[in-house]
Amino acid sequence: MNEELPGVIFRPSKVIYFNVMKNRLLFWSIVIALGGLLFGMDVAVISGAEQQIQHIWNLSDVVHGQALAAALYGTIIGALLGGIPAERYGRKKVLLWIGIIFFISSVGSALAHDVITFMVFRFIGGLGVGASSVVAPMFISEIAPAKSRGKLVATFQFNIVFGILLAYFSNFLLASQGDEAWRWMLGVLAIPAALFVALLFFVPESPRWLMVHRNDYTAARKILEVSDPEGVDDAIQAIRQEVEADKKKASLSAFFSKRYARPIIMAVLVAMFNQLSGINAIIYFAPRVFELAGLGKSAAFLQSAGVGLVNMIFTMLGLRLIDQLGRRSLMLIGSIGYIISLGAIAAAFYFQYLGGMVVPVLVFLFIASHAIGQGAVIWVFISEIFPNQVRSYGQSLGSSVHWIMAAIITSVFPFFANNPAIGPAKIFLFFMVMMTAQLLWVLFRMPETKGVSLEEMEEKLGVKNTESATQPV
Repeated sequence: MNEELPGVIFRPSKVIYFNVMKNRLLFWSIVIALGGLLFGMDVAVISGAEQQIQHIWNLSDVVHGQALAAALYGTIIGALLGGIPAERYGRKKVLLWIGIIFFISSVGSALAHDVITFMVFRFIGGLGVGASSVVAPMFISEIAPAKSRGKLVATFQFNIVFGILLAYFSNFLLASQGDEAWRWMLGVLAIPAALFVALLFFVPESPRWLMVHRNDYTAARKILEVSDPEGVDDAIQAIRQEVEADKKKASLSAFFSKRYARPIIMAVLVAMFNQLSGINAIIYFAPRVFELAGLGKSAAFLQSAGVGLVNMIFTMLGLRLIDQLGRRSLMLIGSIGYIISLGAIAAAFYFQYLGGMVVPVLVFLFIASHAIGQGAVIWVFISEIFPNQVRSYGQSLGSSVHWIMAAIITSVFPFFANNPAIGPAKIFLFFMVMMTAQLLWVLFRMPETKGVSLEEMEEKLGVKNTESATQPV
């Protein structure tokens, strides 16, 4: 390695050298994954404000559901379109704009004086959430070595749940601020958004994007010498071969071809199942769920903070295990936990056994199951299964399906939860049935992707370039 990177202190000892490189890779991954912290805070902060907003503006359940879902409608657009500028201008530049979008949305939502203005700024924030769910995991997967890719991409999920915990905790602290408490809850997101933008200036561009889209192998090598010093030559050689095999940049029509049918189906299913677990119903409406279970308002806010804490603890466990046990094993563990917890919550509401800590404990079990399974796996898995040429399209597809399902569930949950003919028992029973379907998919169809390089994944999943690749899915 003849060229030194700015700011790297070289020592004769290879151990010290590789430790420095490893620490820089970890720093880059954490900074990129801060997009997940903004994602998590934006998603969860509304749980503390939503009842106050409904009361202040006297919103019906239907209008209230739409006001909360405005952000999720934005995430759909952000997820669908986020990959396009990421392909054209690079991952880093798009992440900078995502941070700015979060800042604008936070300040605008906090200052809103009517529901329409509120929905507009929440929609803008949703654009940032959707785009970050595409670009950040993709960026980390492209910069990380195969042996630790799962753990590093999962830092995005860790930051999501850390953001959720911060949102719940800040909501708890600010709940006593009277009728204006919700404004402070929403405005606090501007602080980490500004920090995210500042730290991104110390992060390089994706080396795989530089090679595939700018043909800049020199700059890419310098970055890979830091992020993957042992595999830099193999990575560059594999990408050269891939670029030669696919000289034309993949178009959207080429993406929706028989060649990519298998990863497309897998991305759609894992994204759908993620939301059909009911996770957003819990995250968005945690205080409301606990109040339905008979807890007082103050206790409901405190239990919501408990949801965030359990989420973070088990996400850390999933992050530790994802490169050891593998993605599929964690999904199996999570699916079984889902079925047990959701079935028990449905039974508790059906038989009205709602005293004490019964429902909160079952919700904590549900959150733990999600965190160690779907929560740890989804963004890693989607970022791994598509080749370099179409990864942004694949990430956009998986993320947009995820957010479409999230928007649907969030917008209808208040209506169904308060409808005497339906109620929470049937809702959670439905979620349990969906997680049984997920378990069957994981058992019989989901492949294991741990330890496989992004270039080798193409062969493992059967998406190598062939003459038949133009046949429609």
